[in-house]
Amino acid sequence: MVGNFMRMHTLNLDSSASLTNFREECFTCMPNLKFLSLCETRITNLWTTTAALAKLPSLVELRFQNFLQDDEARKHPASDRRDDYWDSDHTEISIHDEAPSVSGESIMYRHFNEEQYLNNTDMNIDSSSEDSSDDSEVDFSSQDRETSSMELLPDAPPGWEDLVNLQNEVSFGTLDMQDDEEPFFRLSDSRLSYIAPKKCISHNPSPICFEKFYREYMIVSLPNLKILDNLPIRKVDREKAEVIFSQNFEYLPYKRKNKESVVSILQKRETRANHTRRLFPRRKSQYYYSRSLSAAKVGSAAWPALCPLPIMDTTARDDRRSYRPRQFEYHPSDASLMVFGTLDGEVIVINHESGKIVSYIPSLGTMNSVLGLCWLKNYPSKVIAGSDNGSLRLYDIRLMPPTATGSHQSAGSIMFDDFDQLTSVHVNSTDELFLASGYSKHVALYDISSGRRLQVFDDMHREHINVVKFSHHSPSIFATSSFDRDVKMWDLRQKPNQPCYTALSSRGNVMVCFSPDDQYLLVSAVDNEVKQLLAVDGRLHLDFTITSTGSSQNYTRSYYMNGRDYVISGSCDEHVVRICCAQTGRRLRDVSLEGKGSGASMFVQSLRGDPFRDFSMSVLAAYIRPSSNSEIVKVNLLASSDQDKGYSYTQHSHPLFSSGG
Repeated sequence: MVGNFMRMHTLNLDSSASLTNFREECFTCMPNLKFLSLCETRITNLWTTTAALAKLPSLVELRFQNFLQDDEARKHPASDRRDDYWDSDHTEISIHDEAPSVSGESIMYRHFNEEQYLNNTDMNIDSSSEDSSDDSEVDFSSQDRETSSMELLPDAPPGWEDLVNLQNEVSFGTLDMQDDEEPFFRLSDSRLSYIAPKKCISHNPSPICFEKFYREYMIVSLPNLKILDNLPIRKVDREKAEVIFSQNFEYLPYKRKNKESVVSILQKRETRANHTRRLFPRRKSQYYYSRSLSAAKVGSAAWPALCPLPIMDTTARDDRRSYRPRQFEYHPSDASLMVFGTLDGEVIVINHESGKIVSYIPSLGTMNSVLGLCWLKNYPSKVIAGSDNGSLRLYDIRLMPPTATGSHQSAGSIMFDDFDQLTSVHVNSTDELFLASGYSKHVALYDISSGRRLQVFDDMHREHINVVKFSHHSPSIFATSSFDRDVKMWDLRQKPNQPCYTALSSRGNVMVCFSPDDQYLLVSAVDNEVKQLLAVDGRLHLDFTITSTGSSQNYTRSYYMNGRDYVISGSCDEHVVRICCAQTGRRLRDVSLEGKGSGASMFVQSLRGDPFRDFSMSVLAAYIRPSSNSEIVKVNLLASSDQDKGYSYTQHSHPLFSSGG
């Protein structure tokens, strides 16, 4: 960083509608910044935000919302509330001549009349009363206005793509203020004494404020902070925040308390290996050091690596085409392979490490979407695919070429009787049977070796059955989830007329799956209702208490990662994947599917944990624009994103898909 940002004490980024996230190094050039205001931005991620703000060693006052006492809020009209935080003696705000320069080029500023701006700006204040819950929604429809107090003409420094753009949504206070001067959004004397949040009204909140335990997380993550959202942080506040943080968040994976370097962990491993037999009669678990290494890497990568799945056609360059993934599954035994089905009815097996297509199966007949995919475990070259038009086929990928040949490939495939409006297929642990469900109350049972449909179980639920799953180890046990809010466990040996048990959700169930050891059922219902049940009897084991959005179309899906150590969850109205400990329910991390540009969020349609790589997953991210293709994005929590080589998502979405897993 070249320039005089080193002298900056105060920064106001209020109402920056394009500000959704921070780059890792965006604040490293501001060691003396003490006061920062970020009200009415679109910042949502607690983890990346605090990681970026932790680079500000002098930061003592931070604001994502304005807290006013109830009586004070009534005294001031909405149009005057923001004035309360500006120094009335500095209505004319200008940047001093010693303003920062970038790469040797001077930045030109214009004087800004704050009073005139406030009078001419439509101030929409979203207030929430003391009984506001974590389910509150934020309406961004009125936040697209521009609120600039300076214009940046030359290039912005690296890492500031989301902070300072050519739209100039940045306003600086007096850069040369002395240590004894107050910030331009100074607190009034009446606000310097502690004010309980429940006695205050929030104004101009950024969406991050509606994250559960937002204040406690900020207080613990930024230990030098003195004032947050106009409320002083007392010793008792910090002590309470630490308790709440320890109950609801994981600082590092696998309950590690302190960050360690990879080198330090390796040194300890080698040292103890040489002396364990003589000095340490009780040896460390075989997983201890591998988990410690994972924790160290996750702890050092606040911005995990995100990479779209590269798909390399072997056809001529002018014949290359893009695909529209709709469902995908990792291979059960080959760590490099993945199969995905498309909205056009194609089934494609790809090496997801190289991006090379291994097998290509074109759509047969009318256009249809592939919603069900399942590999056979004992015959790993075979995969069953089901489409929403009811077609069901088993393919042997060894007999399928990597490109379309222009003719229907029937060799190496087996056709089954159709299942109308199919949404889900799943094979049992012995590869003898598979089940199909769809937009009906029925489930069909098929014999794989003969290709026959053995039976249709009628009226298993009161509404349609979105997902059916066999257990991993018991070939006759399976579970169903339905939008009638029920999850049911069944046993084929009992001729499923009655379920083994029924578990009830408060909303319609989108999906269910077994933990890898079949000890638990993971149930995902509409709008972030995610629970873990004991598979033996359906009793509640954990409620992950993820904040709901209030949308009845926010279809949520959850799967296991790292065996059954962690749960990953995403919803189709949100651009975030949440990672929680499957033993305690504590939140480890949120991963935002964000690009470099404004409005570049992608929304979660489906996701899977990588069965071969710890803290790795793939996410099917979809778009609302009909002309935009969905993508499979690979996420590696053990590696940091590369800002210079990172993929730039330039599209945004809002998919409304409920079918399948």
